[in-house]
Amino acid sequence: MKLRVPEMEGRSARWYAKQRGSAAQMAQYRRIAEKLSEQLPPGCDVLEVAPGPGYHAIEMARLGHAVTGLDISRTMVEIAGENAARAGVTAGFRHGDATAMPFPDSSFDFIVCQAAFKNFLDPIAALDEMHRVLRPGGLAVIQDLNSAATRADIAAEVAPMGLSRVNAAFVRFTLSWLRRRARTAEQFRELAGRSAFGRAEVGAEGLSLEVRLRA
Repeated sequence: MKLRVPEMEGRSARWYAKQRGSAAQMAQYRRIAEKLSEQLPPGCDVLEVAPGPGYHAIEMARLGHAVTGLDISRTMVEIAGENAARAGVTAGFRHGDATAMPFPDSSFDFIVCQAAFKNFLDPIAALDEMHRVLRPGGLAVIQDLNSAATRADIAAEVAPMGLSRVNAAFVRFTLSWLRRRARTAEQFRELAGRSAFGRAEVGAEGLSLEVRLRA
């Protein structure tokens, strides 16, 4: 899978994992996992596409789901596995391509992709693969940046992360840069309409955009 940004490997991946692991952010991962899990039956087969350090996948596993993560970065796969072991949860992380997933058809009840979809050069192929590996009636949720977000929205997102002044400034700059590649709600509806899903429910608020797709 080709990305619109370089793959994070080695030191850059470990730096990113450290920045995303503050206490405030870990609490946010727990809140998001709990909110998503409320919509799912117990013990779902869950796939997280591009889980990075695995923090959210770990929280889903804590809630009793069978969680698999698929990431294009070999270093992130290693980091996520290390984090899961430290957390004492069972979650499997595999190296692989979101546009050619190494899973059989109808493998998962639920798919989540956070903060990564905007980086995919072939988003239609990624959506088609999500549709393929979802079971009939399964749900995919994509959470990403909202292209229509303002600088104030970015500042409000970074403020509670608990970062140093320098790192907070860097994250604000990075989010502003990444926002240029993100999509509006209407653009994502059009994209989903061209995929195997055919349609999507899309909501946008501040910096965040959430897309819900049913198989």
